[in-house]
Amino acid sequence: MARNGLNRGVLAAVAGLLAASAAQAGGLERGGYNIDLLFDPSDYAAEATATYVNPQRELKNVVDTDTANSDAAAGTFGGGNLNGRPNSADDTESYWAPRIGFKAALGDRVDCLADYSQPWGAHLNPGENWAGANSNIETKVESDNYAATCSYKWDIGAGQMRVIGGVFYQEVGGFKERLVQDFTGFPAPFSSLSGVGRIDLEDSGWGWRAGVAYEIPEYALRASLVYNSAVDLDDLRGTIDLSEVAFFVPGFGILNGTKYGVHGSASMPDSLELKVQSGIAPGWLAFGSVKWTDWSQLQVLEFEPDEAALGRFGTSLNFLYRDGWTITGGIGHKFNDQWSGAVSLTWDRGTSHGYGAQTDTWSIGTGVSYTPTPNVEIRLAGVAGIMTSGSSGAVTYQGEVIGDDVSYDFDNDFVGAISTSLKVRF
Repeated sequence: MARNGLNRGVLAAVAGLLAASAAQAGGLERGGYNIDLLFDPSDYAAEATATYVNPQRELKNVVDTDTANSDAAAGTFGGGNLNGRPNSADDTESYWAPRIGFKAALGDRVDCLADYSQPWGAHLNPGENWAGANSNIETKVESDNYAATCSYKWDIGAGQMRVIGGVFYQEVGGFKERLVQDFTGFPAPFSSLSGVGRIDLEDSGWGWRAGVAYEIPEYALRASLVYNSAVDLDDLRGTIDLSEVAFFVPGFGILNGTKYGVHGSASMPDSLELKVQSGIAPGWLAFGSVKWTDWSQLQVLEFEPDEAALGRFGTSLNFLYRDGWTITGGIGHKFNDQWSGAVSLTWDRGTSHGYGAQTDTWSIGTGVSYTPTPNVEIRLAGVAGIMTSGSSGAVTYQGEVIGDDVSYDFDNDFVGAISTSLKVRF
């Protein structure tokens, strides 16, 4: 029989490689949401996980498709003709995704989990010296998530049923820089008007989760379905900094840019995930999951100045995401009382479709678990994958053309991840 104790190490190996796989999903996903620690059979358990992800997306055949100079009077910001700059760029930066959790059993039927994670994030940094600098120089998104989740379980048949509920508080912030205009090589006074603009934003909000699970510990069988709500950022505020830029306005002369407040709103996505696992032979475990994430909530985010004034302009952040789907399947094996391993295959549907560089990703993961004592688990997992090829250019959204500032192609690119974690039971 595939008893719970026999498969505990296998589950640890599975958890490690799933953490590495989740941290490279589409949209703005970093670590996503994970409540697997809630199911640990110990009365108390603490876990710390760190995942390093290295995506290597390279943009090629870049063309500046909006070569007009910026015109403050008309409120247009083409950024000038950048086609003399390099037509390729390394777009992505590597990153860490940490997670810390503590689980406690409150009697025989109630388990509770408190955890910290960074579910969302992005870091694109092609720099200023490329033909698409009027679209992006650097964009970075970061998040902090503080969650409390509890479950109540009771006996049904050969196993146990759980109902799951929880809340989480989320802080989200970030910035974007782009070349507002380039008059390099123009005669004075135009040569002094070049400059970079930057928008900084932050907000926080609350979310909730609910789910059900059924377990038969004797066979390491578990099926869970968990919904995580959207997090509304209704008071998304920050600044636009145009202090490095000066504008020539007919009738006014040179107008120096300023730094001013802006506001808007957004929602981080809701998600629904089904996970299934089962012992299939002594020391062997099969597992799989299907996750839907509502990334289509992020389309075009508009931001307006807090106070209207000359030289203060609104802007937008364009995502045009479609919903994300992630499907994973794999198998794990217990080699002996201390060592277990697992392998998995994951498909993540790209959230970009004509605009942006987030295409489908295929990845293979391997993980090992070392249990020197019954109370300590050490996990190491690695993932290697391919981000598929594609192109980005102008598309039409609700009658408005988006992405007409730059076009580019990209080939199949490598993405890798390493995850390590330590769990202590007491």
